Amino acid sequence: MASPNPETNASAPIEQSVPIPIDHAALQGDLHVPAGALGLVIFAHGSGSSRRSPRNRYVARVLQEHAFGTLLLDLLTVREEQTESPAGELRFNIGLLAERLLRATAWARESRYTSTLPIGYFGASTGSAAALVAAARQPENIRAIVSRGGRPDLAGPYLPNVQAPTLLIVGGDDTVVIRLNEEAMQHMVAETKLEIIPGATHLFEEPGTLEKVAQLATVWFVQHMRTLTNRGRKSAHP
Repeated sequence: MASPNPETNASAPIEQSVPIPIDHAALQGDLHVPAGALGLVIFAHGSGSSRRSPRNRYVARVLQEHAFGTLLLDLLTVREEQTESPAGELRFNIGLLAERLLRATAWARESRYTSTLPIGYFGASTGSAAALVAAARQPENIRAIVSRGGRPDLAGPYLPNVQAPTLLIVGGDDTVVIRLNEEAMQHMVAETKLEIIPGATHLFEEPGTLEKVAQLATVWFVQHMRTLTNRGRKSAHP
């Protein structure tokens, strides 16, 4: 693996597919690092999706336009995707997904393209739970988290250990997920904010709703990626 090179982050932009080794296999990722990047956001997609998710790729493009590097990541190997049962045991194995996310984070810490960048997580659906568990396990590594239509409740006992400022974005018509996010917030001690987007359903397919997600996420990462904020502040905006 290439040795870290701090000067790389200020030079030409990087855009490439990257394999991230895990045991005897590899996770597939798409890395984009703009020149002079402010930080790196690692994306954890939900069950039934992949690093090619058009919604996550849209958010990633907006972040790139605001000088953030992005790593869109498949948390299962190609073989696991091919052999996964219809019940989706691996896709809902939050502990496994969190461990894979931590492997990707360790890879980013060593890569010459990203070694000096602060790291944040963007999670969707079950990927949000994996992001919260990973952040709780290694709080020193993660500066901020954004969850889109997430299931933070699946992070369970790890929620009080999350230290990174966390933004929970939920569609206004996604009533069950709103309730699950509100309940999860009660167990978090980090700065946590709930943003509810009126008229949006779970996948944010309605006109203008995904754009609002990208805007909120960008503002959150700009505010929090450089320094950890005071803990314990919570706010909800209907």
